Amino acid sequence: MSTQTATPANAAGERSSLLRLYLTRGVLAVVWALVFARAHEDVDAVAITLLVVYPLIDAVSSLIDHRATPAGSERRVIAFNGVLSTLAAIALGVAGAGGVAPVLHVFGAWALVSGAAQVVVGIRRRGPELGKQWPTLISGGLSFLVGITYNIQAAGDNPSLDVLSVYATGGGVWFVLQALLLGWKSRQLRTRAV
Repeated sequence: MSTQTATPANAAGERSSLLRLYLTRGVLAVVWALVFARAHEDVDAVAITLLVVYPLIDAVSSLIDHRATPAGSERRVIAFNGVLSTLAAIALGVAGAGGVAPVLHVFGAWALVSGAAQVVVGIRRRGPELGKQWPTLISGGLSFLVGITYNIQAAGDNPSLDVLSVYATGGGVWFVLQALLLGWKSRQLRTRAV
């Protein structure tokens, strides 16, 4: 069953679930960015732990989203993203031993592929029940482009992990914005139903 053919009760439940998920995911991303900004001067155990935690947040979010999403191609993309994020967490843990450049390469590759997956999910969720999904589409597109940039930076002379806090903050803001738009959409649909 796709979002387009969902019953009003199912669609309202999916909107509510996504709103909570996006809001929580956004807040966690911003908190992670604040903590990481203070802890990444050295690629030590604390920084590596934080690097592993960030994609794990995405993996858990994907699992929750997967459970709430009706069967179909959208759900398969969400499952793919969850597996990808889990693999990214493992790869970042390993890359941390090599320093800044390997971490930036792995993070960039993850950002690129997960951004593309996010765009696909955003396109499939567009419709009367879940809205236009612009924040999700923009965030996914930016993630894709930033992933390319991170890999270019990693190959340069002076790679830095400072950019990761900016990435997480931006992603968090887009998730919160998508949650707010879903809340607005829910209120709009309730008003029409009365």
